[in-house]
Amino acid sequence: MNALFSMFLERKEELLDLFIQHLNMTTLAVLISLVVGIPLGLLITKNKPVASVVIGIANLLQSIPSIALLAFMVPFVGIGEKPAIIMVVVYALLPIIKNTYTGITSIDPGKIEVASGIGLSPMQRLMQIQLPMAAPFIMAGIRISAVTAVGTVTIAAFAGAGGLGWFINLGLNANDANLVLLGAIPASLLALLVDFILSKLEKAVTPEGLKPPAEIVQTAPKKAFARKAVAFALCGIMLAVPVFSGVSSILKKQDRTIVVGSENFTESIILGYLYQDMIESNTDIHVEERFNLNGSPLAFAALERGDIDMFTDYTGIASGVLLKLPMETDTEKVYQEVKTLMDQKHNVFVSEPLGFSNEYVISASPKAAKAYGLKTLSDLVANAPKLRFGCTTSFTQRKDCLPKMESQFGIHFKSVLGLEGNIRYQAIASDKVDVTDAYSTDAMTVKVALVPLKDDLGFFPPYQAINLVRKDLFSKSPEIKPVLEKLNNSITTKEMAQMNYDVDIGGKKADVVARDFLKRKGLIS
Repeated sequence: MNALFSMFLERKEELLDLFIQHLNMTTLAVLISLVVGIPLGLLITKNKPVASVVIGIANLLQSIPSIALLAFMVPFVGIGEKPAIIMVVVYALLPIIKNTYTGITSIDPGKIEVASGIGLSPMQRLMQIQLPMAAPFIMAGIRISAVTAVGTVTIAAFAGAGGLGWFINLGLNANDANLVLLGAIPASLLALLVDFILSKLEKAVTPEGLKPPAEIVQTAPKKAFARKAVAFALCGIMLAVPVFSGVSSILKKQDRTIVVGSENFTESIILGYLYQDMIESNTDIHVEERFNLNGSPLAFAALERGDIDMFTDYTGIASGVLLKLPMETDTEKVYQEVKTLMDQKHNVFVSEPLGFSNEYVISASPKAAKAYGLKTLSDLVANAPKLRFGCTTSFTQRKDCLPKMESQFGIHFKSVLGLEGNIRYQAIASDKVDVTDAYSTDAMTVKVALVPLKDDLGFFPPYQAINLVRKDLFSKSPEIKPVLEKLNNSITTKEMAQMNYDVDIGGKKADVVARDFLKRKGLIS
């Protein structure tokens, strides 16, 4: 608990910024859901078959995994807040549509006939009879949607939209429960706050006569007005935060801005900060961060769309995954192919190697290594039917990884589990799996004390770190190229591993570690 409180004090400013980002996205998404969901819910009350279709579609959309929906939208709408808000809107629509429809259709038809009989128009019946009577149903749907939205927005971090999910992802990368809690606790408190405010609004808009007898309170008109004023004021404050935040960001917007992206693991985030500091320390250009993008394909799609101007990747991934070339193990050949084809086909400039390689290193638990004599990949192949393999989901799918291993050597592991990030290290430490895919610069292999298996078969392609940059950036900001080149061949594998260690195990902030490295190298003052 002391460590969590210390972390809170250290990162309170960053936490406040992420909290406001989270509230902004939640509020905007729920507002859009209201604008779409309530009118749609009212319209479908006129036609029961249409209502079944609309509610069925809303049910279907809500069943799509959120991360899949987010990844699907990025190629069409880009990264950042747009796909995140659309994702949340999709999830928030169902309770609003369904509860609006249920609230309106549950009203006694006799009351509607009486209203018609005294001469009320359809609009008057809606505003004076139907909506007030359906208010408890509609508000229940809004409260469900709003609370759900707060939780769903945490996924937005994987599209570079920020929010409290940023801390949760950092915590998962570093296997740090305090970082996870630093994101999760404020998100939970925000959900409670939003629900509290909406509960006050629900009481304010629900006519006293529609409440259960035990809840009906005879209140003086002035006191009742004051309660309603407080409820609407609280809602107004909640709406004002994103408005002021948006205006503030517009006023602070720099004329010259470069967007640096990174993937959702520690090393990539550190590299993103390295380039950010290099650019801002050596030019008058402002850098906007779009970190934590969920994998190379998503980051590359953002690069091609122009949502980001650069991000770091590895030659083996650029070759096999992005360019879909046949697997090759010659280091120089892979680099030259990537450099040439990225230029010719995608108008992307590939930097010289940054100096280090982040190779795949299949690693075993000490217990499994001793039990089966695991020292090399040959030993792994010979004992595969006895071993439980827990690896990243990308390793299970990529043609140059597990599928190739199984087809080339004719092997099948005892079991294969797809595990993301540092969860696989937790699994191997708790003896749930025997072997995992690790990386040569990964600090967690030290913390968990894994046994690396030598690639005596020459199985894996080279993974030299490179920077991918949109070529049009150099025409807009020609002074940026010599600045970026200063990082070429400047980071050794040992230095990168140490930076990862400082963040994932030492608990330091990635931006601080990056800045300290650049100062030691004399690249910034």
